[in-house]
Amino acid sequence: MLASIVIRTLNEAEHLDDLLTMIARQRCEGLEREVVVVDSGSTDGTLGIARRHGCRIVTISKSEFSFGRSLNRGCDCALGDILVFISGHCVPVGETWLQRLCQPVIDGRVSYSYGRQVGDDDSNYSERRIFAKYYPDASAVPQDGFFCNNANSALDRAAWEAHRFDEELTGLEDMALAKRLVEEGRRVGYVAEAPVFHHHSEPWRSVRRRFEREALALQSIMPELHLTPLDVARYVASSVWLDWASAARHGKLSRCWREIVRYRVAQYVGSYAGNNEHRRLSQRRKERFFYPSVNERDPENAWLQSYRRPSPHEGQQSTREG
Repeated sequence: MLASIVIRTLNEAEHLDDLLTMIARQRCEGLEREVVVVDSGSTDGTLGIARRHGCRIVTISKSEFSFGRSLNRGCDCALGDILVFISGHCVPVGETWLQRLCQPVIDGRVSYSYGRQVGDDDSNYSERRIFAKYYPDASAVPQDGFFCNNANSALDRAAWEAHRFDEELTGLEDMALAKRLVEEGRRVGYVAEAPVFHHHSEPWRSVRRRFEREALALQSIMPELHLTPLDVARYVASSVWLDWASAARHGKLSRCWREIVRYRVAQYVGSYAGNNEHRRLSQRRKERFFYPSVNERDPENAWLQSYRRPSPHEGQQSTREG
């Protein structure tokens, strides 16, 4: 069976070599692989790195780009039975990532799987708490609902051919497709044992825009969701307070309290900008999607303990010899 790993890139040279090196080191059982890079105009050496690793390269102009369209282009060029998506600034934690991510699809338990995402030591504290909320340490195969994320996912090719990604959305093309799959009786699963490091090095303006475009897309997927100015004020205050309390417990508050405030303001101001139509929503559903809750069942906060990030080249010679 062939897995086609599709990577969207735009100036991803910082992490792409590590990503492709770790892809080459994956230990799989009966699962071959190919890599398709969909680039939207990189100028930083991304394409040179992709060529050195033998990737198939597909280009899309910035004027044509949308998240869904770029993935559809990559899938059109891919040959695999399973379509694997990973961000150009994500790096698999270990050498069994690909097999574990794809196995529920191979077994027919789900049509769409997605894996865990964790931050590194440079990640924003608040973002690591968001990762902990949406990517816990326990798998759910299948899961309830249609949450999914293409920064680390695998999709049955037949499911993609039946639906393809929405090319008009400003983001969340993964959730939109997953929702259609669930509505027709297919299943989505979460694989905690297939983690990746997700590196986000964004200026605050980009953080706000990311949440804005995702909230705008969410209006098409779940039009009943609505944020009011009062919600924004409440969520900013509560999320900052919870993040400060968590950071204080771990001795990190003095060095990250400002970035916590800036991140949460960017998150909710951006979300409000993308979600400004007046619609009714039950408080329960609103809290599920927007409230900054994290399960902190033990004093050590296992979610905060970083995976050891080995050099992707560590042990490479012995791997090749084997």
